[in-house]
Parts: sequence; structure tokens; C-alpha cells
Amino acid sequence: NLENPTELVERDEVFTIQHACLNRALSFCRVIETFYFPNVTERTKGQVDFVMSSFPELGLAGPDIPDLLAAGTLDAGSVVGPYVAGHVPALEIQYLFGAFTSREEQFLTTAAIAPEIAQLLADESGGGKLIVKEWASGNDIFFFSKKPLLTPEDFEGVKTRAFGTSISDWINGMGADAQFVAFAEVYAALERGILGAGVTGGDAGFGQRWYEVADYITGPLVSWPANDMVMNKEIWESLPSDLQAIVLEEAAKAEMEMLRLGAIQNEVGLLKNVEIGGMEYTEFSSELRAKSDQAVIEAVIPNWADRVGLDSPWIGVFNEKFSPVVGYYIQEDGTVIQVPKEQ
Repeated sequence: NLENPTELVERDEVFTIQHACLNRALSFCRVIETFYFPNVTERTKGQVDFVMSSFPELGLAGPDIPDLLAAGTLDAGSVVGPYVAGHVPALEIQYLFGAFTSREEQFLTTAAIAPEIAQLLADESGGGKLIVKEWASGNDIFFFSKKPLLTPEDFEGVKTRAFGTSISDWINGMGADAQFVAFAEVYAALERGILGAGVTGGDAGFGQRWYEVADYITGPLVSWPANDMVMNKEIWESLPSDLQAIVLEEAAKAEMEMLRLGAIQNEVGLLKNVEIGGMEYTEFSSELRAKSDQAVIEAVIPNWADRVGLDSPWIGVFNEKFSPVVGYYIQEDGTVIQVPKEQ
């Protein structure tokens, strides 16, 4: 309750907790490090000492984060749906690329399924506690490419960096050739010509200086997902109740800060690549938008449904909580149809 903040109990003990965030260059990791952690330190008078780290610094790829949390190897870490989709396909429901026509749609659906996601994360991480929804502000997806991508024909066969299964389905549906490449390795792959393009958020691509190795930026694909900061069960349960409450209260404030940044960060991310990075921007044509919609209906959603299993309760979650917002419905045979939006 932010209107009635928890009172701190004075004690001498200090709880040091290391968090492995995806990449320090990303907006949500910056909010975690420069806003959330200092606020927790201040509120707890130093009793909770969060230490920031990242996947590249720890040599982590991402798919094994839930297992590392369950084993206690990590105190806390970012669980990124596309990275763990091979093991936990249900989690990728938050990242069905192309299904959303506005950030509001993705926010509404992500908020609607938050309880189910929290339980899924607990199940997959040995009882881990969801602390923060890491809203990826500035994450509208763009193609950063070596050559112009103006027509469907331009996309054909272009080796394109992907970071998960659903985004690969969308990239392939656009006619390109999806290649899984870790975020920190994309710069070199573009520079050496191993990749012809990479996809990521405008702000994220700028942070990694992709504008130095790609000349064209094309998009956007609406994308405002939330990764999940999860804490190891034993670490969480070792915190006294007042510290647990304060950690969650400050987490709520951090989420609000991420949401505030989301109102401007996508536009700023694109502008930085164009005005500072010198990239040439082309907005998706109506023909490319139609190609994207086709990829959603024929690949992104039905392939996800097949991965979770047509008898999975997550199909019901999608049809109950997603369909009224995004206008797609999964039928019993796994095919996807468009239905009227109710919200």
C-alpha cells in the first residue's frame, strides 16, 4: 500500500542480493539500477543492498535463468520469455510479436495475466518470487539492416538476428531468415556480414551502437513487453516481513517509472538512431503491415499454441484474456481466426 508505507524495523543485519539483469544498456535495467535499487537502500537504511550485474558480465545466455534461480546459483535474475521459450513456452504469451496494434493492447493483456505469470514463474524457478515486471520501454521492434527493406521481396532470405521463438516465427513470416544470436554478439555479426539485419527495440539498438554497422532502420512492430525480475525462494524467505513489503512497494514505484518512460521512449529511441546515428528510416508500408498480420495468423500464434499444447490451460487464458483485446482467437484445431475486439 503506497499510501500507507511499511514502517522499517531497525536491525543491524544487511541482506546483500545480486541481480542479473539482461543488459545494462537496456532502459529497464537502467531504471532498476539507478532508481529501484537506490530507493530500496534508502527505505531500508542499507539493510537491503542490491548489487547490479548483467547476463554479459556473468556469461549467461538466458534460457537457464529459472534453473539457476531454483538452484540458488543466482539470488535474482531477469526471466526473459523469448529466451526461455524452449523450456517454458507458456511464458512467451507475453511476447506474441505482431499481435498487438498498440502499446495499450499489450499493457492490458500483460496486466490481465499477471497472476498466472507469477504462478508460472514460481513453478519454474523452485518457488521464486516475482519482484518487478521489467517493462521494456523503447522496445518497439525495428529491423536494423545493411540494405533497404522496402518491399516483401527485399526481406526474402535476409539473415536476421532473432532472440526467441515467436520473434523468429514473425521474422520468417516476413520472408527473412531468422538466426538466434545473443544480444551482445549482434554488433560483430552485422559488422562481419554474418547477419544482414538484426531486430530489437530502437533504444536497445542505439545503446549497442548498431547504427555503426547498419545503415537502415525499418518498422516499427509495436512491442511493449515486460520481463520478470524473480528472486530465489530462499533469499526471499530470508528477508523479514517489513523488508519484503518495502522491496515490493519500491518495486511498484519502479514499474510506474518504467511505464512513465514508455510514453516517450519509443519515439526517442527511433530519433536517436536517425538524428545521432545517421540511419535512414522507412516506416512499414501497408503491404508490409499486411505481411505482418499474415505472419501472426499463420505462424506466430498457431506455432505458440502448438508449443504449449492445444490441451494446455494457456489456450484458454489466451482466448479469455487476449482475444477480446487483440482480436485473435485460437480454435480447437489450433488455427487462428480474427474476431471483433471488445476493448
